[in-house]
Amino acid sequence: MSSRHAAAIAGSLVAASFSAVLLLSLPAGADDTGPGSAEGGKVVEEAPAGVKLTTLLPERISVDNASEKTAITATVKNEGTEDSGKIRTLVVGFDGLTVKNVEGCTALAKKDLPEGSNSGFSCPIGNLAAGASKSYAVDATFDLSKTGKICLPVQTGDGKKTFWQQGPVPFGTANPSPNAPATPLLLGTDNSPAAPSGDELPRTGVGRDLLPLGATGVSLLVAGTAGLWWARRRPES
Repeated sequence: MSSRHAAAIAGSLVAASFSAVLLLSLPAGADDTGPGSAEGGKVVEEAPAGVKLTTLLPERISVDNASEKTAITATVKNEGTEDSGKIRTLVVGFDGLTVKNVEGCTALAKKDLPEGSNSGFSCPIGNLAAGASKSYAVDATFDLSKTGKICLPVQTGDGKKTFWQQGPVPFGTANPSPNAPATPLLLGTDNSPAAPSGDELPRTGVGRDLLPLGATGVSLLVAGTAGLWWARRRPES
């Protein structure tokens, strides 16, 4: 075998080995959240002419079983042909899902949270141009021994009118993975925690249909698995 031929073979083997290392070093497959979903979303009050506001949540999230931390992307879209005018969105957690932070947003005071919720943030959007969208990075925790829900209403900037609301919509799984590093949860699925007597989930929150939101001037009406944020002025004392 000539030295040139031997060198060519050696070069090929090195290249093949390098390619194998590259393939092995790539992630085995990160969770694919899939496209955003408007599941559990409803029009509440009529938006201005030419404005069509909606929200999107990931179809799947992953909860770290050790820290209970998870990340959610909440998106507000204007699918209409006209600018929205000044609007805002709220990000509210219920039951086992607690919203810890929303980038660029302000935590709601406890008195401004709807009964039954445990956390919430107000996100001023301003004017959302026709065809535009705005996304928010939501840091949250999820107690996998409970159900967990999230709610995204889209309102006028002063919160007196609600155009659209997604949720409270659940994240959950029917196949918990207590021994895995993380548990994937699906949007629109009630959580079934792994427990010896997991037939009955812990009941949290209140059982009443009307959940006042306090000083923000909005209340939550639960209807089935989804609720509607109705604009309402608080009576002056």
